Amino acid sequence: MEDNEKQQQQEVQEDQLICTCCGAVIEDDDYYYVGDDVLCPTCVDDECGHCDHCGELIYLHDAVSDDDVFLCQDCYDDHYNRCEDCGRIIHSEDTYYSDDYAYCLNCYEHKHSFIQDYHFKPSAIFYGKGKRFFGVELEVDHGGHDNDNAEELLDLVNHPSEKIYIKADGSLDDGFEIVTHPMSLAYHLNEFPWDRLTETAIHMGYRSHQTSTCGLHIHVSRNGLGESFEEQEEVISRILFFVEAHWNELLKFSRRSEYSMNRWAARHGYEHTPKEILDKAKSSSSRYVAVNLCNYHTIEFRLFRGTLKLNTILATLQLVNHICDTALYLTDQELQSLSWSEFVANVEEPELVQYLKERRLYVNDEITNEEET
Repeated sequence: MEDNEKQQQQEVQEDQLICTCCGAVIEDDDYYYVGDDVLCPTCVDDECGHCDHCGELIYLHDAVSDDDVFLCQDCYDDHYNRCEDCGRIIHSEDTYYSDDYAYCLNCYEHKHSFIQDYHFKPSAIFYGKGKRFFGVELEVDHGGHDNDNAEELLDLVNHPSEKIYIKADGSLDDGFEIVTHPMSLAYHLNEFPWDRLTETAIHMGYRSHQTSTCGLHIHVSRNGLGESFEEQEEVISRILFFVEAHWNELLKFSRRSEYSMNRWAARHGYEHTPKEILDKAKSSSSRYVAVNLCNYHTIEFRLFRGTLKLNTILATLQLVNHICDTALYLTDQELQSLSWSEFVANVEEPELVQYLKERRLYVNDEITNEEET
């Protein structure tokens, strides 16, 4: 009698389904197959999901997934790729290839963009001789945040070696920032193709002066301002003093309005000695000042309104160089007594003389002022 009962119980157990995951007896017909495994509803909810492509139920640990896509291995292998840069899963029809690597559209366009991110900063390539180098940041607008235009400008200048790069700038409406590698003044004046660059940009529809957004910023290497750190600091203090002492003339030279200057290139404020102005400048962490000291290797002259007029670009570089020379070779006392007319009396470069006359900052000669762009 007992043997018959045991046999009957064994037959009942053999007819029951046991969850592969948790070992629970599955009642009624409420169960699921995952491959050859049988799972109860609770384990399915906890351990499984449906492939987004074929709908098959699969274990979570067997899936290929990202934040948006959940796939079985077969569907991933047959129909999908993973972006080499961002790691997102992308359908084969939406995959872009470069050097046999798969990319999503976003990363592919970024990889092949000629307009770099705002924070992009490559290793500096120096052109020309000497210790004083100038890096120019020229903002242009209204011609399009256009990758093809950027490529054309880069091709125009960067042969046989890279001399400029182009960056996005959030302060611009529909343009970008053209940045040169550091170059000596002679290289800027005689070898860098500023004429072709400005002409091509104008032809593309870009403007710089004729906007409310663009600046012309000039970085000067600290090494070109003295042999030691202490000497460089003294020269920088005298540069700051010169800018404050001759603010009205420099405001006129800059072509900026007072409002624009206060917003993008504010003055530090006049003090009686160069050292006092340097101390005040160092107490500020803002880079939106006339002479920005926040960079380790350079100081940045931010006063000037953008332009695509060739003579103005060259004259601005020459002016900055004269200011640096004045601060390097004069003592504090000599600088404090220097008038603007005495400063410009030493100017001989034709581009700078022309521009100073146009702005009525040289002598009282009448001169026709060509339109800024």
